[in-house]
Amino acid sequence: MDTVGLWSLVRFVHVAGAALWVGGQLALSLVVLPLARHLLAPEAKDRFTAAAGRRFGILTGVVFLPAQLTTGLALAWHRGVTWASLAEPGYGRTLATKLALFVVVMLAAAGHGIAHAKGRADLARALAVVSLVGSLGVVLLATALPAS
Repeated sequence: MDTVGLWSLVRFVHVAGAALWVGGQLALSLVVLPLARHLLAPEAKDRFTAAAGRRFGILTGVVFLPAQLTTGLALAWHRGVTWASLAEPGYGRTLATKLALFVVVMLAAAGHGIAHAKGRADLARALAVVSLVGSLGVVLLATALPAS
């Protein structure tokens, strides 16, 4: 068995960050929000869900996004990824698709926060769904990339 080296730790941080992001979205969507709707009075539910969303957004901006960008760039550099290689069949195109979808997910998540803050509940909900489904797509594409 090989020892855990630097690149294993970098990959671990990248994968753990993705798990926390997608797991957080799933936990909020499938557990926290339905319970809040069921157990809390409308005003309390609105305050609670807004606070939970704000906290998740802050953690995303302060912890998740910097960690994902830093470790993702490091892993790409370690693998020898270049701009040109992103157009090549196989690993390059899969990574390029993952990156493009990641950008869409982050834009949808940011848009969700803005729409929620402006009281546009239907748009906020739609953008939350786009972000969650897109995040699952990012994870699916990540599983297609070899770990080396």
